Amino acid sequence: MSDVMLQQVSENYYDVLKEIGNIGAGNAMTALSQMLQCKVDMKVPQVKLLEFSEVGEMMGGEEQIMAGVYLGVEGDITGSMMFMVEEHSARHLIQKITMGMLPEGGEFEEMGLSAMQEVGNIITGAYLNSLSQMTNLTVIPSPPAITVDMAGAILSVPAIQFGIFGDKILLIQSQFYDEVKLDGYFILIPDLESYEKILTALGVPVDLQ
Repeated sequence: MSDVMLQQVSENYYDVLKEIGNIGAGNAMTALSQMLQCKVDMKVPQVKLLEFSEVGEMMGGEEQIMAGVYLGVEGDITGSMMFMVEEHSARHLIQKITMGMLPEGGEFEEMGLSAMQEVGNIITGAYLNSLSQMTNLTVIPSPPAITVDMAGAILSVPAIQFGIFGDKILLIQSQFYDEVKLDGYFILIPDLESYEKILTALGVPVDLQ
C-alpha cells in the first residue's frame, strides 16, 4: 500500500475515518471540560479529507492568526497530529485556565503559551487515546510544541513532512463552546502504512488496488 496515494481512499474508508474523528473529538471535548471545570458543548464535528492546499482556507484563510500545538506520533502508528484554534479562541481558553490572571491583549506571554500548550496536550492526548482504544494499537505522542502564527506558516511544518506521502489530509473541525463559540481543528497525519494498520485493526478490508 506504500505506493498508494490517499486520494484513492474509498467511501468505506472515509466512513471509518469520520467515525474516528467523531469519537476522538468527543473524547477531547470531555477532557477539555474536565480541565476547565465547566460544561463544554460541542456540535457534531465536520470531518473532511482535503487537498493540503485547501486546509488554510477552511480556517479562514492562510493569513488567519492561529495557535497550533504540534506533536509527533510513534508506536504502532507513526505520523503527526496538530490541534489548531483561532487566536481569539486561544486567548479565551488561556483566560479560563489562568482564571483571568493574564492580560487579554498584546503578545502571548510565556505563561499563556504554556497554558495553551497544556490544553493542546490534553486534547490531542484524549484524541489519540480514543484512537488507541478503538484499534488496540499502541500510540505514543511526543512532547508537544506550540506556535502562534499565520495558519499558512503553521501548516507548512506538516506540509513538508506530508508531501512525502501524498496531498490529502484528514481535517476534523470541531465547534465547541462554554459561554462563547470556539473553532478548533484537529489535523491527523498518519503515514500510509499507519492508515493500513488502523483500517485493518478496525476490520476494514484493505484493498485499494
